[in-house]
Amino acid sequence: MPGLLRGVARTAVVAGTATAVSNRVSRRQQGRWAAQQGYEAPGYDAPPAQPAYRAEPPAAPAPAAVPDMTSKIEQLKQLGDLKEQGVLTQAEFEEQKRVILGS
Repeated sequence: MPGLLRGVARTAVVAGTATAVSNRVSRRQQGRWAAQQGYEAPGYDAPPAQPAYRAEPPAAPAPAAVPDMTSKIEQLKQLGDLKEQGVLTQAEFEEQKRVILGS
């Protein structure tokens, strides 16, 4: 007999919990539908409003680092090597050299 009562009690607790959860979900869903249609459902507690956060303006970009003469010389050496290997034509070499020295 005690085992039977324990089983009945467990079933009652599970069924009661399931009913309570189901009712809460139903009320919450009704509230959402009501809010979408513009009126408030009875017994629906609207969730608290989210605080409005002001977006921070993006930080100013760091000034572009001015390449020093050493890096320019390295780039020109690499360009010269590419021209000697036949990868670049004379016109392409001159154009890239102008870009490197102009920056």
